[in-house]
Amino acid sequence: MSPLCILRALVIFWSDQCSRVLASSCLRHVYHLWVAALVIFGPLLQYYVNPRTIFANHRNFFNIKFVQSAWGWTCLLLGGHILLTTYISTHSVLSALRHLSRLVVGGAVWVGSSHLFLLIEDVTGSCFQPVPEGRLLLLPDLMDKRSCEGEGYRWRGYDVSGHTFMLTYCCLTIAEEVAVFRHFLERGRPAGVPLRIVFLLNAALLALWNFMLLCTVVYFHEYSHKVVGAALGTLCWHLTYRWWYRSRWSPGRPGHGLFHKNLDVQKTD
Repeated sequence: MSPLCILRALVIFWSDQCSRVLASSCLRHVYHLWVAALVIFGPLLQYYVNPRTIFANHRNFFNIKFVQSAWGWTCLLLGGHILLTTYISTHSVLSALRHLSRLVVGGAVWVGSSHLFLLIEDVTGSCFQPVPEGRLLLLPDLMDKRSCEGEGYRWRGYDVSGHTFMLTYCCLTIAEEVAVFRHFLERGRPAGVPLRIVFLLNAALLALWNFMLLCTVVYFHEYSHKVVGAALGTLCWHLTYRWWYRSRWSPGRPGHGLFHKNLDVQKTD
């Protein structure tokens, strides 16, 4: 057997196995609880891990190249998966665009939340000047973050963890979207090696986001900032995928209208 045939067999095998796991009703029902447990109890690992590991440095490769562009990577890989599965199933450009619009909504969620987090930090914060012995002197005359940092001082406010928010939302979004692939295969849709590779890349990205979320909650940010960020990310996922996308005037749920009799493959609740 040639190396190419072996590689093709491996891609088919692992994509079949991953699709079974990601589409399982057990995972569909408890995954958001897993993410919540990761954020709530993950910080306890800081007492057992090496504080000098590469992942404890916020300038590490994965944090710079992946986490800081988390939504961009998610859109790139997940967009390819949604486009291929939708167009192959329906042969409709409009249907593909409708399903892709969920990523546009996700982008709007990220932009809106970023502005909200900055507003919260600005409203709840105060300006401080570092003084000898590591103390901070309150400067009440500087009332906003821009003017404070413009003068070279420090602004201290409630800083909701944007990384925790985004990684939580990306994890939940990918888990929702890739679950469709199992139903795609079961209904005999053509799934060539390129499509299977795109699916496996999304599964690998989901695993990476889980790992980076764990690193984030272990090494960075204050506890309440991480919990609030994850809670808001979960709330945004719930409002979109579990509520709005079920309505008629929405981009629709993943898999809706792609299979026989317009079967909604996500009826897990």
